This record gives sequence, structure tokens and C-alpha cells, in this order.
Amino acid sequence: MAELEAEIARLIREYQAETGKLLTIGAVESATGGRIADRITNVPGSSDYFKGSVVAYSNEVKIALLGVKKAIIENYGAVSEQTALEMARGGRKLLNVDICVSDTGIAGPSGDTPEKPVGLFYLGLAARDASLSQKHAFPGNREKNKRDAAEAALNMLKQYLVRCLSSQK
Repeated sequence: MAELEAEIARLIREYQAETGKLLTIGAVESATGGRIADRITNVPGSSDYFKGSVVAYSNEVKIALLGVKKAIIENYGAVSEQTALEMARGGRKLLNVDICVSDTGIAGPSGDTPEKPVGLFYLGLAARDASLSQKHAFPGNREKNKRDAAEAALNMLKQYLVRCLSSQK
């Protein structure tokens, strides 16, 4: 597992070597409860580029701290592509970072509906030049779903960094 966060660190360092700019990252988490930030900060030297995270578990915190519009949550739900994107954008601004990843989901074992089953997660990524989202349906229990969502969010960040680097070459 540690390979992914080490690869992210390597890509950030490589981007810095190519451009002279150190990309900064942050995380805004809901259902993963801090696992994304925990994994990123397991890499020695991550304090150079990782500026912080927010665990916005309640809708009230998503709205008040991150600026997610109440209407977004009312119209689409807290677990939605729209909310994940708003969380990432709000986190990018709040944390003053180049790239912010977010997650919102239903870890389980309860909280699901017929339209939104246990294991449904939406991930977001906001950067100056892009806003991306991904939908995932994980089949595990609560702990495994949270772990899988953190892994998927880190993978999304890695893929974005690969694209940033290839656009510099």
C-alpha cells in the first residue's frame, strides 16, 4: 500500500525538478475519516507538499467550512458527484493548495438507500486547471470500504500528477 503514496511523492518531486514549482496538496475527507491524509503523511518529507486536511463528516461542516452549497446537498445528497466536487474546490481554497482531493460515501453497514447502496463513494479532485470526479461502488464491509476509497482517491491524485508531468514534457 505504501507504494502509492511514495509514487505521489516521487511525481511531485519530479514535477518540481522539471518546472521549478512544488505542487501543494490537501485532502477533504468525509467517509474515509482521515485515511487519505494519514497515508500521505506516512511518507517522509511529505510536509514539504502536503498542507493539511479537513474531515468534514457532517453536512453542516461541509456547508459552513468548505462552502458546499446547501442546495447541492438538498438536491443531490451528501453522497454525490456534485458534493464531492464542491468539497474538493472548497478544500483547495480553504487549505490554499494547488490540488485537493475529496471523498464522500456510504461506508456501511447502514445509511444506504435503494439509489445509494453501502459502498457507494464519490471522489473529487480540484486543481487550477481541472475538476475531476469518480464514482466507485465498493463491495466490502465498513473498514474495507473506507480503505478502498482512500486507495482510489490516492490513485486519482497519482493519475492527475502523471498527466501534469506528461504535459510538461
